[in-house]
Amino acid sequence: MSEWDIKKLHILRTLREQGTVTATAEVLLMTPSAVSQQLSNLAKQLGVPLLEAHGRRVRLTDAAHLVLRHAEVVFAQLERADAELAGYLKGEAGEVRIGAFSTAVPALVVPAVKQLRRSHPALEVRVREAEAAEAYELLSAGSVDLALSLAAHAPSARDPKFALVPLLTDPLDVALPAGHPLAAEPGLRLADLAHEPWIYGGSGPWSQITTAACEAAGFVPEQAHSAAGWTAILAMVEAGMGVALVPRMAAADRRAGVVTRILSADQPRRHVVAAVRRGAEDGPALARVLAALREVAKVRPAG
Repeated sequence: MSEWDIKKLHILRTLREQGTVTATAEVLLMTPSAVSQQLSNLAKQLGVPLLEAHGRRVRLTDAAHLVLRHAEVVFAQLERADAELAGYLKGEAGEVRIGAFSTAVPALVVPAVKQLRRSHPALEVRVREAEAAEAYELLSAGSVDLALSLAAHAPSARDPKFALVPLLTDPLDVALPAGHPLAAEPGLRLADLAHEPWIYGGSGPWSQITTAACEAAGFVPEQAHSAAGWTAILAMVEAGMGVALVPRMAAADRRAGVVTRILSADQPRRHVVAAVRRGAEDGPALARVLAALREVAKVRPAG
């Protein structure tokens, strides 16, 4: 019977995800030569070639993909084993690490942590702010136990590594300067702002969300200014430098000189999801955190 080494299988899975030996070594805090040696040893243990030359890089063989398909079942089962071991504590204590995008921290994570401090004071929650897409990388690498992200950036529901939990739908409102001619326009639609200067990030998820929403309304937004944080974006809106789409979850960042309008008919929305490594969702501590997040999401105004 072949010898299956969990540590080496994890290295192989990381190489599949990262694409290169160098990137794999960086993620796993190893040297490239150590990564290559471990994979070479695994190939000898299993008796099949796992890597083949592809230009200056290497790629996984068909045998390697077959091995990983079965290994995913093992990894999920090990997560379940960890969850059952944690069950001895009944979720009353322990640590759960959350990676969450910026607006989710004050809107969802902080209220959930406050709730858990009252109900389960020995349960420690550690929070790490991360971009929506980065949260999955942290989850896959084991740096966080739960990722709060957007459905648009979620991996396929068929991905064997993750279990996804829908949390809420977050409407996007339009922010205009208080004196803008359309600030009091009844039945304001996104298409009415087709000729306005727009403010949004130069790249990343918010850029994609804004451009996709505007294109769905029939126009390509003219990007007048670029900013990533809501403080900067709303300050520029207040100064009359342009308009912006703002998630309702970011309501705490609103400014006195900014009018926020709910769009009619063509209002865009984003969908917030929680993700955990598949098999870990039944761990008592993690289940309590997920329940608290769902409770907070449930009482937020519906979009």
